[in-house]
Amino acid sequence: MHIALIVALATSGFSPALAEDWSGAYAGFSFGYADADGPNGSSGSDTSFGPHLGYDFDFGKFVLGGELEYNRLSLNLGQGEGSLDSMTRLKLRGGYDFGNALGYVVIGAARVDSTVENDTAAVYGIGVAYPIGNNFVISGEALRQNFNDVTRSNGGLDSNVFNLRTTFRF
Repeated sequence: MHIALIVALATSGFSPALAEDWSGAYAGFSFGYADADGPNGSSGSDTSFGPHLGYDFDFGKFVLGGELEYNRLSLNLGQGEGSLDSMTRLKLRGGYDFGNALGYVVIGAARVDSTVENDTAAVYGIGVAYPIGNNFVISGEALRQNFNDVTRSNGGLDSNVFNLRTTFRF
């Protein structure tokens, strides 16, 4: 009897709610890891963090939405090439509702602010969102950006950002 009570309490308090409708506004915070490879062997990695907000439209099994995200960085590239201070992204998200999770792809534009130069490039990636309760979502994303002329050598810079996100849906 005690085991049945423990199992019932554990599954009722911590079981994810099925996401029947992804439509609506959301806001949250991300924490992650960023790495970048630039010219002349320059590279670096650092933690990233910042807010995001967006809106999704649920079309049954297909979900489409837009999002604005800001990541604060302090990523030193070394080799005298400068550092990356922040990235701002405007993203279009499209995904499939698997019932208890949303798998999605991302495309959009990313703006990097560096100590040398700022640049805008395409961003693309993948993510998965998992609802916990009615309004709380945890998710993860892997994003890729390829910038030009943001280092002292004016060479290209390839960057990857991996974010774990917490989101509140309104």
